[in-house]
Parts: sequence; structure tokens; C-alpha cells
Amino acid sequence: SPSYQTNLKTNLSMDGGANHLGLREAQEVPHLKNYIYLTIFTCFCPAWPVNIVALVFSVLSQTSYDEEDYEGSKRLGRKALHMAIVSMVIGLLIILIFSVFREGTSLSTRSEQKSHQSRRSGLIPSLI
Repeated sequence: SPSYQTNLKTNLSMDGGANHLGLREAQEVPHLKNYIYLTIFTCFCPAWPVNIVALVFSVLSQTSYDEEDYEGSKRLGRKALHMAIVSMVIGLLIILIFSVFREGTSLSTRSEQKSHQSRRSGLIPSLI
């Protein structure tokens, strides 16, 4: 009877039956970290090429995870996170530079309008 059990175990191991399932159950499946929501959020930042690359890395991370390539999925997920952070920093810098430039031009325009109005108001009383 012991030789029958050993023979059964060998047969099951050779055809990838129960032993393969046992290893899969024993192997802990890591949690997926593809940062898809973060990369979608960064698509609203004004740094388009970098945003799209982050989104692509995130989708590739999901694909690797589905193919049970957990190390590749982790690596691509990290790249997606780093690209998303770079995208947000670039986007914030663009917004900041645009705001400062816009505010600077509007301040100079306002001062020009005030000086133009004071010159015009100074001319009107002298004509009367």
C-alpha cells in the first residue's frame, strides 16, 4: 500500500496535477500596485507626454500581474508611480510659471492703464 501512495504522488507530480495546485496555494500572491488611479489623475496635469508614459506603465503592470509575472508587475508599478510623481511636479511647475507670468503681465497692464488714465484725466481739465 505505501508503494501505491508513492506511485500515485509521482504520477500526480509528473502531470502537474495536485502538486502544482498545492504550490500555487502555498505561494503567496502579492497585492497588485499598478497605481492606475494616480496615473489617471495625473492625466489632468499639463505634462502630457509624461502622463501618458505613466499610464502605459500602469497598464503594463496590470498585464504582467495577470500573466503572474509578479516581479515584472512590481517593477512596472514602481515606474508608473515615479512617472506619475514626475508628471505632477512638472504639471505644478507649469501651472506655477504660467500663473506668475500671467499675474506679472496683468500687473504691468494695470499700471499702464492707471498711468494712461491719469495722463488723460490731467489733459481734460486743461482743455476746459
